[in-house]
Amino acid sequence: MKHLHPSPPPCVTWSSSISSTAPITCSTKFPTENHQNSSKPLPSFRVQSLKRSSKPLSQGLQKDPKKDLSRILRTEAAIKGVENKAKSWKHKQLWPKAVLEALDDAIKGCQWQNALMIFELLRNQYWYEPRSQTYTKLLMMLSKCKQPKEASQLFETMLFEGLKPTVDVFTALVRAYGQSGLFRHAFSIVEDMKSVADCKPDVYTYSVLISCCAKFNRFDLIERVLADMSYLGIECNNVTYNSIIDGYGKAGMFEKMENSLTDMIENENCQPDIFTLNSLIGSYGNGGKIDQMEKWYDEFQLMGIKPDIKTFNMMIKSYGKAGIYDKMKTVMDFMERRFFTPTIVTYNTVVEVYGKAGEIEKMDKHFKKMKHVGMKPNSVTYCSLVSAYSKAGLIEKVDSILRHVENSDVVLDTPFFNCIISAYGQAGDLKKMGELFLAMRERKCKPNSTTYTCMIQAYNTQGMTEDAKKMEDMMITSKDSLDTKLIGC
Repeated sequence: MKHLHPSPPPCVTWSSSISSTAPITCSTKFPTENHQNSSKPLPSFRVQSLKRSSKPLSQGLQKDPKKDLSRILRTEAAIKGVENKAKSWKHKQLWPKAVLEALDDAIKGCQWQNALMIFELLRNQYWYEPRSQTYTKLLMMLSKCKQPKEASQLFETMLFEGLKPTVDVFTALVRAYGQSGLFRHAFSIVEDMKSVADCKPDVYTYSVLISCCAKFNRFDLIERVLADMSYLGIECNNVTYNSIIDGYGKAGMFEKMENSLTDMIENENCQPDIFTLNSLIGSYGNGGKIDQMEKWYDEFQLMGIKPDIKTFNMMIKSYGKAGIYDKMKTVMDFMERRFFTPTIVTYNTVVEVYGKAGEIEKMDKHFKKMKHVGMKPNSVTYCSLVSAYSKAGLIEKVDSILRHVENSDVVLDTPFFNCIISAYGQAGDLKKMGELFLAMRERKCKPNSTTYTCMIQAYNTQGMTEDAKKMEDMMITSKDSLDTKLIGC
């Protein structure tokens, strides 16, 4: 893929590049959705989905559905054409709507390679005008995909085009490094922000940094961030507290989690909300502390904070994990009475719980109910089924699942292939295991250490040491390749 613009390694400091320009005026603030998406329309063009209005038509003006379908098909064909043209650099007068929708689709689907190719094609158009909002969306996508090096190059491209970074651009870059655990670079960017006029880090910038630190259990860095915020006179908000509470909870640091909750309650400017409730329910539930989970559920009810579908899904999983199936059923019955429609997560949770418990009949019952209500199974569903059947020695049912998946349009991923490869490996069907390994690569699902470990174990069990050695060599080669890509990030 063509590079956007030559750039130094990500650890470079950009303040020198910025300070040489005129004073920067930052007019963009992150919206209320936790600083993650810029909701302002772009003056010249929009990197947004330009979909038709879903408003009902008047009785007197009914559109011809065939014409609508024709228009949709033409638009989709145009977008596909843009994706194909993105591999060439000759096209400079493409239809703006198709280019922008193609870029928007790639960003939403986190297809970062395609998005960057289409963005380069966009930059080559005669009508192109650089916008910081476009860069922010691309940086956000790269942070989700854990591509800090590409994010650094994109930032350099933005400077090359003469755009002045805004707070949201900087914060997206902080997230890109933080999501990959590159905290030295993330903190360096925050320091750079302090030296740029009108681009001082705000509460959302620090909340993003805290969330990334919590994800990697770097609670020592969280104290540093809070001290920096206090020095600058920036008060924590709900997002900040929820990030800290969630981080401590997932790490099993329940005392610190409750202390942070107390600080949040004592703060006059922010109070606990549904996100706080779900953090506590999920943390205590995963930790097997059912009594504490139920206690806080009741406490939040008294505070007037009502549970949502995510709360119930976590409680179902917690009760199931603890083997308290009667309470799990009680929650499901309560959901039905209160008109909470079960989601794919709800059904997947129940299928997984019964599968791990070896309750094959109950698992099958809920799987059938899931299909009966029109809920389409996904890769997670099939993983749970295959694991349960394999554990119970029902390899013929695994065959049935595989045939069903092959004839469906379900999107398969690496965890599913790992699961079914392991099942056939344990059953001693090495031929089928090898075929699935090839099919996995054909579907562009990259094998990981779990894939190789399952196959090595299966070959060794059958005394096929040479094949096991080949797999070990492939795993080492794959790991070395990954390490090489990460150098310089």
